Amino acid sequence: MTSSAVTATDSLSPIAARFASLREQGRMALMPFLMAGDPDLSTTADVLLSLQDNGADMVELGLPYSDPLADGPVIQASAYRALEAGTTPGLVLEMLASLKGKLTIPVILFTYSNPLLNRGPEAFFAEAAAAGASGLVIPDLPLEEAERLSPLAQAAGLDLVLLVAPTTPAERMARIAAASRGFTYLVSVTGVTGERTSLEGRVSSLVSDLKACCPIPVAVGFGISGPDQVSQVKSWGADGAIVGSALVKRIAATEPSSAAAQAGEFCRQLRSAAD
Repeated sequence: MTSSAVTATDSLSPIAARFASLREQGRMALMPFLMAGDPDLSTTADVLLSLQDNGADMVELGLPYSDPLADGPVIQASAYRALEAGTTPGLVLEMLASLKGKLTIPVILFTYSNPLLNRGPEAFFAEAAAAGASGLVIPDLPLEEAERLSPLAQAAGLDLVLLVAPTTPAERMARIAAASRGFTYLVSVTGVTGERTSLEGRVSSLVSDLKACCPIPVAVGFGISGPDQVSQVKSWGADGAIVGSALVKRIAATEPSSAAAQAGEFCRQLRSAAD
């Protein structure tokens, strides 16, 4: 490899580098979501490592919040259980930091504007990056505010990932895609998170539209409940599939001692579909 190639690779963020590697292999990224602290942070740590061992390319890690307006009942209930167990953002970051050297795939924190503003954006970004996070998803952050905060996150070493919905106007979609870092998060349904029996067909054309207006990868989330829908997302030409509620529900339905194994088995099924 030439020195210029090494420099180009080193200049990529962990998320961008992972997508670039997958693109070279002709593979789609599998990105499970789980709620930190449900049922406890020790179990969360075990599940994170199990997901990594069973084919996850990145993990979206939710910080429990009292008013998760973008989330459906499964993830809302998960956040409530985590809060009842005493989970705080600081404790989540401590847990994440404890996995350095073991957890090597990018971790993208999913949170809301209030916790970010309560701590202060620059302090939050610095602490998240120091703990080992590679990116952030903040679904209630307005585009105009995201455009202001994205350079601050990037300076701390984090990609601020922005969301596009099926109802987003084309002009605003292009602006969101241009401002997003790491990848653009395409919401597959008009509504909150949760399992769906089918995905909206127009999302296929939105994947193409996003790829045409901005070169960064496109990952599809919200409503992806199993291997069949992961395969569908791949057929649309998406670069990644995000699976949340289906995994969270499986973790909640099993004993903590078995959660990592259950999550790993489900991840293997999704990995097979993604490939």
